[in-house]
Amino acid sequence: MDEAFLTVNNELKVDLVVSWMSNHCYQCLYQTLGLVPAGSGPGLPGSIDFVVGTQHGVTLQLNSSVMKAELCRVPYSFGEKGNYSLWVKNLDDSSVVNCSMVTRADPVNTYLPILIAFLFFSGLSILLDGVRFLLLRLSNSMETERLINSELGSPGRMVDTAHDNILPTTTILRRLKSLDTFRGMSLVVMVFVNYGGGRYWVFRHESWNGLTVADLVFPWFVFIMGTSVALSINSLLRSGWSRWSLLCKAVWRSLQLFIIGVLIINPNYCHGPLSWDSLRIPGVLQRLAFSYLLVAMLDLLVARVHINELPRDAWWYPVCDILLYWPAWLCVLCLETVWLGLTFLLPVPGCPTGYLGPGGIGDMGLYSNCTGGAAGYIDRWLLGNNHIYQNPSSRVIYLTHTAYDPEGILGSINTVLMAFFGLQAGKILLHYQDMHVKIITRFFIWALMLGIISAVLTKCSRDHGFIPVNKNLWSLSYVTTLACFAFVVLLLFYYIVDVHRGWSGAPFYYPGMNSILVYVGHEVFEEYFPFRWRMADSQSHAEHLAQNLVATSCWVLISYLLYKKRVFWKI
Repeated sequence: MDEAFLTVNNELKVDLVVSWMSNHCYQCLYQTLGLVPAGSGPGLPGSIDFVVGTQHGVTLQLNSSVMKAELCRVPYSFGEKGNYSLWVKNLDDSSVVNCSMVTRADPVNTYLPILIAFLFFSGLSILLDGVRFLLLRLSNSMETERLINSELGSPGRMVDTAHDNILPTTTILRRLKSLDTFRGMSLVVMVFVNYGGGRYWVFRHESWNGLTVADLVFPWFVFIMGTSVALSINSLLRSGWSRWSLLCKAVWRSLQLFIIGVLIINPNYCHGPLSWDSLRIPGVLQRLAFSYLLVAMLDLLVARVHINELPRDAWWYPVCDILLYWPAWLCVLCLETVWLGLTFLLPVPGCPTGYLGPGGIGDMGLYSNCTGGAAGYIDRWLLGNNHIYQNPSSRVIYLTHTAYDPEGILGSINTVLMAFFGLQAGKILLHYQDMHVKIITRFFIWALMLGIISAVLTKCSRDHGFIPVNKNLWSLSYVTTLACFAFVVLLLFYYIVDVHRGWSGAPFYYPGMNSILVYVGHEVFEEYFPFRWRMADSQSHAEHLAQNLVATSCWVLISYLLYKKRVFWKI
């Protein structure tokens, strides 16, 4: 899987050193693939067989083993399970070296299983929607309303489903179907990615700079959490809760999330009992807990109870969702200043100040122990090398050997920023209730502004910007880019689900209503049937994809059944 067969045929009179470098690896050193002996005569080349990777394009470099001079360089994208021959010979008995690639056996279409799966689930969705439509057409108006409420829950009831989604009042709850749908979609993709994503590289986290599908979902989940915080705190304050009691509740919830992450999610009890010496402290739930607590504290600092009583004819009302909460904005800007200062000014022993690279063979191997710069240094200094993630995604391409945690301490600051952008979306929903055009317009404006900021920070490139998009670092451009996408997706879902009502939100609505249960459950029962089984061919993308889709679908079905039984896990 993700490999091809390559035979290098050397007709030259000198031995060849074959090296390679992934085209996805920025400023990397070539890695030696092997030595090909010289040919023994006309038509008798020296040949050596190699296995090469197919996830990304590569560049082959062929050097003389005697003079160490580069003879030729061949960029090529190999196909999975293809069979290739590279012929190296002199051109017309001259000293000019010619390198030509020949395909001996065509590769397989690795993305065909994804197409089949897409068509299957699309057809299933159309079939279910068709059945639902026929049922609604055959029913009278009262029966229609009953069926809608049966599927989506009565819009007049308040439901507290998890730490990040308390739904206030009748009007907001009806409008929040889009929010639950967005949350559920992010969660479903997260589960699919965590189960393996069919072992496709696009469903794995990017090795360093850049984005894949796997890099989208966690920030979106954080964004939605921030939106829910704004709505829930407003609802509870109007219900008579004091700010102190809500702060105590937020602290307790955050503590529960942190404990679940450290003691349930992080340890792998299948490998033995809990070991404190090597227990990973950071994690997804731990970062959610930290972000939730800080954003809830900021909102409790500035939240206004009687929003409907604000004068809508005042000159400042068009920007009231910002002006009224300026102390919280000031706190967030201070936090971001701390992130920028530590990232670009903190001296890191043995590393250049402000280093944002992956270490390893990146940057021509000059800073192999500097993975993550200040972010990695702070984690290793405060938490210890044994208490952070030992297998970062940068090992795949950049061959880093230093422990680095993508959910580390410094990146948590920008996670708070992401949640705060979600909080801003919640403020827009609160201040402009039932003003669909104004809500959609403001979502679009925020997406446009954040997109412009991202374009400036990244220079519209993957590796050459001032601050590249990087999930491992949770860089500022990563947050602005993903927040831009989040506003766009929420805008679309809000219009389709809540305004136009052309989609019920199913099936994503159901896991979105039980998010903490689905997340913890899929982590705890990952190795058990029916979520995993012994495969007949472990080197098949198709079988991995089928297994991961079945496992993800099981959690969607479980969340649907729990929804029907009105079972929600609250913390």
